[in-house]
Amino acid sequence: MQILHLDSSLQGEASASRQLSRAIVDALLRASPAAQVCHRDLAADAVPHLTGDIAAGFRGAAGPAPTGVAAERARSEQLVAEFLASEVIVVGAPMYNFSVASPLKAWIDRIAQPGRTFRYTAGGPVGLAGGRRVIVASTRGGLYSVGAGAGMDFQESYLRAFFGFLGIAEVQVVRAERLTQGAGARDASMADALAQVPRAVADTLATPLTTPISA
Repeated sequence: MQILHLDSSLQGEASASRQLSRAIVDALLRASPAAQVCHRDLAADAVPHLTGDIAAGFRGAAGPAPTGVAAERARSEQLVAEFLASEVIVVGAPMYNFSVASPLKAWIDRIAQPGRTFRYTAGGPVGLAGGRRVIVASTRGGLYSVGAGAGMDFQESYLRAFFGFLGIAEVQVVRAERLTQGAGARDASMADALAQVPRAVADTLATPLTTPISA
């Protein structure tokens, strides 16, 4: 099994999402000791945000690459190849300003490639990345899963919609909230989230994993 492990928090070792994503990967490795892990720290090794010249490399409009763009087009290919080679994707995703962190959005924009991870048809877009599983380590400073804050959750809903667009229906979320509402609330939420990890991993591995070749 190939695991793609993404971290996107800007908080380094103080990051709750990094702690959760690491716990998820560790649990996957305990269940499948022969699994291989590709780890990308999208904050420490940032992927530059998409530009028209970079996007032309995978959107059917590629001509001679302007100075400095060839390397970024090669990076796009490397990122999508890593994604397509993976059966399980573990995403460390803190909520920043009600959505995902900017480094994670930059990665998303690089792997959403027509003809590789989705295609357009007369009936609408069709995802080409089905058969993979995603586990999101979701962290939030406040409470957004229920109550008044639920309408401001553009983080988990966005990730579910994006991976669904690529054809991935199996998205597990391990969530820690209220992380900025005092040490007691933070500790309790993290303990609860870590306790969710074994079930999320078991559910992810409950049926055979497949990675269809994109067309």
